[in-house]
Amino acid sequence: MQGAGYKCFEAGSAQDALSLLDRERPELVLSDMRMPGMDGASLLRRIREQHPDVAVVMVTAVAEVEVAVSCLSAGAMDYITKPFSFEEVKARVTQALEKRRLLLENRGYQERLEERVKAQAQRLEDLFLASVQSLAEALELKDPYTRGHSIRVSRYGAAISRMLGIEQATIRNIELGGQLHDIGKIGVREDVLNKPGPLTKDEYEHIMTHPVLGWRILRPLLGDNSVVLNVVRSHHERIDGKGVPDGLGGTDIAREARIIAVADAFDAMMSRRPYRKGLSYADTLDELKRMSGTQFDGQVVDAFLEAVTTGAIALDQRESVADARDTVHLAKSAR
Repeated sequence: MQGAGYKCFEAGSAQDALSLLDRERPELVLSDMRMPGMDGASLLRRIREQHPDVAVVMVTAVAEVEVAVSCLSAGAMDYITKPFSFEEVKARVTQALEKRRLLLENRGYQERLEERVKAQAQRLEDLFLASVQSLAEALELKDPYTRGHSIRVSRYGAAISRMLGIEQATIRNIELGGQLHDIGKIGVREDVLNKPGPLTKDEYEHIMTHPVLGWRILRPLLGDNSVVLNVVRSHHERIDGKGVPDGLGGTDIAREARIIAVADAFDAMMSRRPYRKGLSYADTLDELKRMSGTQFDGQVVDAFLEAVTTGAIALDQRESVADARDTVHLAKSAR
């Protein structure tokens, strides 16, 4: 075979052949079926496990053809029966190497195709996120008093989630849910959204249709992204079951919705509205503590307080971060 242009190596046993494979990385192995110690079939299995890209051609006696054929199903490229001629071996080796080349090329094509599909999927996701972000920006133009609210809620929700030990993939969806949680307010009348005074009962019921409206808007776009949809639909549910739209209570409310409920309420209380000023840090945190276990999930409130105390949440509204941390410390001490 060396005369045919191939660089050849010889091994005295199957174990020697495996050691040689580790060192030299040949493209093809010619192996007899019968060898002292490990036989050819066992060597074939080891090669397929340890060196799957190596082509194997089995050499067998006429009486062992059935065994050789079984080796084909185990991954051998071909077999040669004894006695054989040099020209036959050369032809079978050339054929096996060509088959190996085609298999490797096909695998490379599949891998490149998968990469292109992933890149295309990422592109589609980026376009989708850009479109829903445009919806969120359209809402802020409609309700200037909530400008930046959704981004802050998203960041607070992510920080709370990390405190609760939630996996990163879910946190990314909770962040997206925070950005989109109020998207349904696009369908709320502007005279109600920007009313410079307390809402009537009918006006309140009208504005509280936004969770279901947002859910209906996003469901065709998000498909099976239940985390984001749960946030949008259920962020106004209450632990005591007195929330909207479904009157869920306790752990029947999705965890991601319980997280965003706290983040949303904190920022909403801190924010200035047409009919009132924003609350102070101290009053806002006191209100979260007071409603812990009734309106809000107590574990989520505790995680929020811990995130503020440790600096995981950087409060950048009306007072310094240091003052905010002092307030949280005092509030926790008074429990």
